[in-house]
Amino acid sequence: MSETITGPTRGPADDGSPVRVLATDAEAVEAARALLPRLAEGAAARDRDRELPRAQVRALAGAGLLGITVPRALGGAGVRAATVAEVLRLLGTVDLSLAQIPQPHFAFLNALRLRGGPAALERVFGDVLAGALLGNAQAERSGRTAHTHATRLERDGGEWCLEGTKYYATGSLFADWIAVVAPADTPEGPRPHLALVPAADPGVRVEDDWNGMGQRTTASGTVHLSGVRVPDALVLPQYRTFESPTTFGAFAQLLHTAIDVGAARGALDTAAEFVRTKSRPWFESGADTAAEDPLLVHRFGELEVQVRAAEALLAAAAARVDTADAVLAAGSDGAGDATAEASLAVAAAKVAGGRTSVEVSSALFEVAGTRATAEGENLHRFWRDTRTHTVHDPVRWKVQHLGEHALNRRRPPRHGQI
Repeated sequence: MSETITGPTRGPADDGSPVRVLATDAEAVEAARALLPRLAEGAAARDRDRELPRAQVRALAGAGLLGITVPRALGGAGVRAATVAEVLRLLGTVDLSLAQIPQPHFAFLNALRLRGGPAALERVFGDVLAGALLGNAQAERSGRTAHTHATRLERDGGEWCLEGTKYYATGSLFADWIAVVAPADTPEGPRPHLALVPAADPGVRVEDDWNGMGQRTTASGTVHLSGVRVPDALVLPQYRTFESPTTFGAFAQLLHTAIDVGAARGALDTAAEFVRTKSRPWFESGADTAAEDPLLVHRFGELEVQVRAAEALLAAAAARVDTADAVLAAGSDGAGDATAEASLAVAAAKVAGGRTSVEVSSALFEVAGTRATAEGENLHRFWRDTRTHTVHDPVRWKVQHLGEHALNRRRPPRHGQI
């Protein structure tokens, strides 16, 4: 008999309609594409006014997109990594901040899939199928590194008690569940665990204090945890995820990469639309319109090459993650090689995708001209968002791991950032 867990239960979507349950990879991509016009509408104004995209996230939930990684055995579509990446890439083309919100949702649902027991799987995945959003609370500020945690998770009878403060908690302002990373004692000493906490718990307080120059509408805040009681079934030994080969880190980083690559395409498409409709040709070009200026055409060609290359690397990396997942599922030899190659492929795509998104969002002004710098256009949101998002995990360390493998045939380490 499974343990009973109390926590949030989602009902119908905000408009009263039932939350859709998607069944296939194709349905997931189609649902994301169908939502893009609605999500794109007002994106610039949301960023300018820091209007949090609550309605847009509920639209994602209502369309069934938050539940696409729920395993088929539990009623979901169990889609491939490549499908999740494509969904986030599509969202990134219209609103990078919005695309960021489901990233930790899917990453920590993957942690639940890998480490959760039957009671946790049934409860949390069931809520997600009904439209629940999983936010994150992992980063801290007080330690020697971002991965040094002062937050404590301690046993108290048959439960755990959680105390501490987390920062940059994406999606936390309107999450239903919050995934909290904290060390807990084990026979080998303190090791990272993952506690799944209802956001409505009386010991949880989320402070709306994010003030970054970019990604203004990621619903990020500071999460204060005071005397939060967590049942044993909802505390997962996250450290064990890295004791053997998995694609946990590669999958999480693949989704970050997809956001960057989508933002690069979105910035280039926006630049093209601006040039076609608002820019004027340079007087020396002899062209009647800016879109016929030969030097502008050439520059767009260069940028298109970069974006297509980033998209190709993203697709190749997603395929490597899916291949590694298949090897792991089959229990066959070669899991170490397959997961290492997945991490390396994602690292290469992340480096290229991040650099491309920053360059294209900057080049937007080069090709669109002075009018594009008008504050009312808010086109600088593309650069602010990509510049902010691409410092999430330093790409210099991804380059380092790629170099170590290329030169010394060393596999990358096992952690959530590679």
